Amino acid sequence: MRIYMQTATSGEKAPRFYHIHLQEDLLEGWTLIKESGYQGAAGKVTKEYYKNREDALDALVKVKDRQVNRGYRIVFAEGGNLAQ
Repeated sequence: MRIYMQTATSGEKAPRFYHIHLQEDLLEGWTLIKESGYQGAAGKVTKEYYKNREDALDALVKVKDRQVNRGYRIVFAEGGNLAQ
């Protein structure tokens, strides 16, 4: 599952992006990968580990909702009905 979000272009500044990706690991756990920064530049990457899919999915939805409330819009989503 992945969601890519972006802020609106404002003047000369490049828009900011926020990419969240949920990935199953080899030990039956899940990793939530978050990447953010300015479009066209290297972003900051953080990872959070969860023991089960439900907790990881809840965390992904909370991150998505927080970023949407901060002004990001969803540009791309795959792997479920996450773009709501």
